[in-house]
Amino acid sequence: MHTMWKGTISFGLVNIPVKLHSATENKDVRLRQLHKECQSPIKYEKTCPVCDREIESDEIVKAYEYAKNKFVVLTEEEIEELQEENTDKSVEIMDFVQLEEIDPIYFEKSYYLSPNEGGSKAYALLRSALEDTGKIGVAKMVIRSKEQLAAIRVYKNTLVVETIHYPDEVRNVQDVPNVPEEAAPVQKELDTAKMLIDQLTAEFDPEKYQDEYRLALLNLIEDKKNQDQTTTAKERAVPNNVTNLMDALEASLDRAKKAKPAPAEKKKTTTTVKKTTVTAKKTTAPKKAVPKKKQTKKNA
Repeated sequence: MHTMWKGTISFGLVNIPVKLHSATENKDVRLRQLHKECQSPIKYEKTCPVCDREIESDEIVKAYEYAKNKFVVLTEEEIEELQEENTDKSVEIMDFVQLEEIDPIYFEKSYYLSPNEGGSKAYALLRSALEDTGKIGVAKMVIRSKEQLAAIRVYKNTLVVETIHYPDEVRNVQDVPNVPEEAAPVQKELDTAKMLIDQLTAEFDPEKYQDEYRLALLNLIEDKKNQDQTTTAKERAVPNNVTNLMDALEASLDRAKKAKPAPAEKKKTTTTVKKTTVTAKKTTAPKKAVPKKKQTKKNA
């Protein structure tokens, strides 16, 4: 059995080294969601609706939403500092009470306690003391960085820790809607109800109860497996380097064609304009006065 943590139970001056083990397990049949078309598992990604992109783990921070869309951001350093203050793995029994005094609504989760090295004698002592007095210990402990209220009791020769909700974690029963007011029932109906309860009264045997839906679902799954009514998810196509290279070359060629220079006719027009401009400049050159003076001297 997996050990969750190692610590000590203390009551008075007695310290018992113990190990904590989960006493229960969730046996719900978990169904995956597949894409109906290709029978592949649906992938859930962490995305930001504002940035419209997938977010990496190092981009995520923790915050408390104190009002709609209003948050108080907490740094990892601040959280770790608080956790370090509550990492003492000791179970301090504060009071001893009768189990019947605690309403079942307060119970949350069960854990087995086993003695750690050198703790067997003190473990057996506490177990015997609880059995003889018929009481349980109310203690405080830290599990997974959360401070828990807990009850320590004996279950089939083993010490068990039952984590208990704090009073402010149990919702006010006055807030439950549509609860009828107390009214005197019809005596005949009440007597009949009591007779029915008497007929159905039995000694509690947990082995006689089972999750009918879970068993039926498991049987259905097994039948489908035996009848070969199964499916295999398609693996994601692995890109081929050669194909990628050809795609890249073809895309580059298409891009080059689109970015090809203007047709030759436009170039000729531009050249003609330039030549015309040059010719015009050469034509206007003889109008200068210098050639006239040279001609006068020659006639003389």
